[in-house]
Amino acid sequence: MSNPAPGAVMRGAVDLSSLRNRPAAQSAAPAPSTGGEAPASRLVFDVTDADFGQVLELSRTVPVVVDLWAEWCGPCTQLSPVLEKVVTELGGRLVLAKVDVDANPQLAQSFRAQSIPLVVGLVAGQPVQLFTGAVPEAQVREVFTQLLQLAAQHGVTGSVPAGETPTDGESPAPALPPLHQAAFDAIEAGDYPVAAAAYEQALSENPRDEDAKAGLAQVHLLSRVQRLDLGEARAAAAGAPRDVAAQFDVADLDLAGGHVDDAFGRLLDLFAELPDDERAPVRERLLELFGVVGDADPRVIRARGRLASLLF
Repeated sequence: MSNPAPGAVMRGAVDLSSLRNRPAAQSAAPAPSTGGEAPASRLVFDVTDADFGQVLELSRTVPVVVDLWAEWCGPCTQLSPVLEKVVTELGGRLVLAKVDVDANPQLAQSFRAQSIPLVVGLVAGQPVQLFTGAVPEAQVREVFTQLLQLAAQHGVTGSVPAGETPTDGESPAPALPPLHQAAFDAIEAGDYPVAAAAYEQALSENPRDEDAKAGLAQVHLLSRVQRLDLGEARAAAAGAPRDVAAQFDVADLDLAGGHVDDAFGRLLDLFAELPDDERAPVRERLLELFGVVGDADPRVIRARGRLASLLF
């Protein structure tokens, strides 16, 4: 992907377990429905420390975007309308939960909100880092598209009725190009070879299709980690520090688990240790993973800087 995005990342570093079983207060947050249907609710709502457990449960049905903001935060006031617009245009496939960090310090602490706006996804109760700071609308759209893809991999494909959410005369989000839609459908079905073929065809028709490049990198990562066991991979990598394939496996798993800096650091350390004539595959894998995380992500920028210093 070409901007801050979740890719395949399900973050485990944020601990929300203390918020799961708190008594629910009256609020605008949606309550999950019984009978397996998607909950009927507004698409954008405020949540608090007290009722956030409802949102965690909701995320088992439909992906949730959490916007941590404050009234005094200028970038927050720029970003929030963009988030609301894009969520609305997606017609219930995502919902937006807004958290005032000043009024809800426990949530701010749980999400480690060192700066705001901070935007985090929730998929099946697990946090997914999206981005920090105000980003352009086009980047928000791509991030949310990839969050939906990630959610599909974890069986979270429900939606909520759009209800009477105002459209303000806005046009609906444009349909995906046919090959991109075919790839997205294949990802939802877990058919990674078909998804990869669709993105590859899109790139053959338009080599400058950045969305297809990003999608293909993500599909490759999803396909690789599907076959891996974390314990076995870590043991193999520890026993063979210069085994490129073993280090690739752990880096893939780290990235898919949300440990982005760990993944990049592992591959950069390996790159530094290898002789020049063995470095090319490591550089190629790094560039691919940079594409999964997003070129504008600060972690990618830092890793690119270190890679450049190692090269020159």
